[in-house]
Amino acid sequence: MIPVAEFKQFTEQQPAFKVLKPWWDVLAEYLTVAMLMIGVFGCTLQVTQDKIICLPSHEPRENVSEAPCQQLLPRGVSEQMGGLREVHGLKNNLDLQQYSFINQLCYETALHWYAKYFPYLVIIHTLIFMVCTSFWFKFPGTSSKIEHFISILGKCFDSPWTTRALSEVSGENQKGPAAGRATATMAAAAGAGPGKAGEGEKEKVLAEPEKVVTEPPVVTLLDKKEGEQAKALFEKVKKFRVHVEEGDILYTMYIRQTVLKVCKFLAILVYNLVYVEKISFLVACRVETSEVTGYASFCCNHTKAHLFSKLAFCYISFVCVYGLTCLYTLYWLFHRPLKEYSFRSVREETGMGDIPDVKNDFAFMLHLIDQYDSLYSKRFAVFLSEVSESRLKQLNLNHEWTPEKLRQKLQRNARGRLELALCMLPGLPDTVFELSEVEALRLEGICDVTFPQGLSQLVQLQELSLLHSPARLPFSLQIFLRDRLKVIRVKCEELREVPLWVFGLRGLEELHLEGLFPPELTRAATLESLRELKQLKVLSLRSNAGKVPASVTDVAGHLQRLSLHNDGARLLALNSLKKLAALRELELVACGLERIPHAVFSLGALQELDLKDNHLRSIEEILSFQHCRKLVTLRLWHNQIAYVPEHVRKLRSLEQLYLSHNKLQTLPTQLGLCSSLRLLDVSHNGLHSLPPEVGLLQSLQHLVLSYNALEALPDELFFCRKLRTLLLGYNNLSQLSTHVGALKALIRLELKGNRLEALPEELGHCGGLKKAGLLVEDTLYEGLPAEVREKMEEE
Repeated sequence: MIPVAEFKQFTEQQPAFKVLKPWWDVLAEYLTVAMLMIGVFGCTLQVTQDKIICLPSHEPRENVSEAPCQQLLPRGVSEQMGGLREVHGLKNNLDLQQYSFINQLCYETALHWYAKYFPYLVIIHTLIFMVCTSFWFKFPGTSSKIEHFISILGKCFDSPWTTRALSEVSGENQKGPAAGRATATMAAAAGAGPGKAGEGEKEKVLAEPEKVVTEPPVVTLLDKKEGEQAKALFEKVKKFRVHVEEGDILYTMYIRQTVLKVCKFLAILVYNLVYVEKISFLVACRVETSEVTGYASFCCNHTKAHLFSKLAFCYISFVCVYGLTCLYTLYWLFHRPLKEYSFRSVREETGMGDIPDVKNDFAFMLHLIDQYDSLYSKRFAVFLSEVSESRLKQLNLNHEWTPEKLRQKLQRNARGRLELALCMLPGLPDTVFELSEVEALRLEGICDVTFPQGLSQLVQLQELSLLHSPARLPFSLQIFLRDRLKVIRVKCEELREVPLWVFGLRGLEELHLEGLFPPELTRAATLESLRELKQLKVLSLRSNAGKVPASVTDVAGHLQRLSLHNDGARLLALNSLKKLAALRELELVACGLERIPHAVFSLGALQELDLKDNHLRSIEEILSFQHCRKLVTLRLWHNQIAYVPEHVRKLRSLEQLYLSHNKLQTLPTQLGLCSSLRLLDVSHNGLHSLPPEVGLLQSLQHLVLSYNALEALPDELFFCRKLRTLLLGYNNLSQLSTHVGALKALIRLELKGNRLEALPEELGHCGGLKKAGLLVEDTLYEGLPAEVREKMEEE
């Protein structure tokens, strides 16, 4: 007997595939097993037992063709068909081999093909049904997607993060929004989610901030390994979703195999109903074997006809039930929109309002899973939510960035404040807010920062930098920071991305903004109102503005420093600068200026002016600076200035003049009349000589002449007895005057890159000059007398 296990390979699938089998596929599978058992049972009987038994007919030869087996029918049937006479106890004189020969011959020629091959047909049809049912699990184009989906689904279902996320939601539903620091972060993260649901969560944070304060998390943190596994699952789900939502091959394949099963069912049902009556107990057989056996007609008994007829009706019944399941499957396929799947109920139940709806094959597989157990799709949805992902990232961050590790990153910044700098993190660790000693917080490259209520623990925070780190701030924290924060820096792609709460920090003293105006707003250069910034003293704007933003005048009464860096974009309208009466420092860097703006001359309180990296060619307007009586620093470096006008002498209060990186060939003699000048930088020009009048600059302490073409220095230069820094590197000097010894205050002297053959020993008279402050080639230094070198090397 053939065991049913031999046919297992036709239906063998991975056990995990059962989640994609709805109840009708499971029922159909059991029906195919029953039909297969019918076929195997029939084949076994056919092989192991006699198929047919025949006896010769003793009717006259001329009547043989009429009804050779009529005499063996029951009496009633015989009478109805004409009432032939009965024959009893006739001897046939045939041996066993003749009977065997007749049996085989009549089986092949007289028995109807349906009765002969019925069990084989059952097996063939059943195998076709099995192939149709499981074909999409085997076809390369679909099996890979199914296996990948089942693998991800199982990991999502068993992931500890799934249980954690759903349990937290359950706790929130029971206790309200106050669920500890971790829940605070999650609620805030929900506010960052897309869509109306995300906005609703954000309003919830703004409305009830005081409820979420100091309670510990309800659920313990995941360990590092579980957190990394969950993080990897989020990435897999994202990539799989993009891949599967592109097409509908699974949906199409399932429809095709279902349609094929329906057609197969109809064909089997029709021909079985037609031919089932061909299975008869008595079979008349006429063969020309009279020369061999002495008989030409035989009456045969199909020994399994009765059993086969019962199996046939049983088989037809199973086929009918199978066909009904196929018809229901078609109804289900075409009655519902299976290429779209909505997580609406999951969103309502879990509170994760950003779970997206899916389509195509992704949606179809989720519909099938719901027929198995809707809990699978609910747990799977956790890994489709950006809110859930942000919660996981937050937990991993808290686990990785402990307070001890963060304290190791604390250091003093340029302003002397204790600063914590975090760069390129997936989020903001909650543990940051346990460092109450932090005075400055710098966040760079951290996406979608949402400050939790824990920020209120940073009672000493005065400085905040948000560099490509868009941040959301609940209203209660805006109140907390409004009077505490003194300095804020915001850098983003476009200035309209600057958070609005920044312009409401009324205690702010310094505001630094960096970003571009959109092309349509470049000329208007509209910036948010600064009226609330009552104490603002420093405003820095790096952008591509076409004019000075009008809102700058909102702080005209108290703004002391304004810096506009335009990255080469031309700044056209500057008239609003006239209103900045209290301005002390002005920087117009890379603003495409060709002239010194006339609006600058109206700034009576101006002390420092920086016009770096513009297109200045002429500075004839320098005469007008005599109206800026407090001007002490003038930076005109990195331009294209070819000469300095003579009326520079009018700038008697000027203390620092920067003219480096220009195209100067000479300096005016009247420069010596700038009696207050303490620093003069004319490096990186084309100067060939210095006017002797430079010796009149008795207040000069720092003179930078590097990278010019100087061949000699006037002796009058060494009358500047207060000179502390003299940089002469990379010129064409062939000798250094012995008068250099008169510079008793000199502490830094650069002579590298010249044509010097020796250094004067009078350098030893420069009491403040040490070896570290003398920048010269080693060979020249070694040429100094030993006592001079020893004196310079003394500490």
